[in-house]
Amino acid sequence: MHRKAIVHLRRVDPVLGSVIERVGSCRLRPDPTGTHFEFLTRSIVYQQLSGKAAATIFGRVVTACGGRPITPARVARVPDDALRAAGLSRQKLGYLRDLVTLARARKLRLAAIDEMSDDEIASQLTQVKGVGIWTAQMFLMFRLGRPDVFPVTDLGIRKGVQVAYGLRTLPAPERVARIGARWAPHRTVASWYLWRLLDLEVLAA
Repeated sequence: MHRKAIVHLRRVDPVLGSVIERVGSCRLRPDPTGTHFEFLTRSIVYQQLSGKAAATIFGRVVTACGGRPITPARVARVPDDALRAAGLSRQKLGYLRDLVTLARARKLRLAAIDEMSDDEIASQLTQVKGVGIWTAQMFLMFRLGRPDVFPVTDLGIRKGVQVAYGLRTLPAPERVARIGARWAPHRTVASWYLWRLLDLEVLAA
């Protein structure tokens, strides 16, 4: 699936090529399950939480919506107290309400989002309170499978570059962007390899 990207990355950057050799096959796949709205709801719930805790809260939110697929209309009908009881903080509840409001008013054009450019999608999604550029980039990478997304402010990406290149200090996002410029138009796959490199470092520690 990612053969062309891997051939390109190995050709333009021997350092990243070594990372690819170490990590092995690219298992990056976009998540096609559910709807875009559900993916964004999950993204809000998962912010700053461990995967297990977030999954529990998200499951409770689904239950509060009647156990049916999450839609703007169904979330809108659930009282705040019920969503708070599911485990949402007041801040995340506010984010979710804003997502619902924008989606129902069609200011957030989720039905047309697949046809938009990466920049247009980022502009759309960051209208929502609590959805910043990082969350928009994760949507582009892991929901839509866009090929050339590079979250240079992500701590894991910065640490991955530091490990791969043997840098003494954590590189600033600007330096990460310069290093990764040669990886275009396949920076999504490059990012995946940097994250997996860190996973291997943790296992080896």
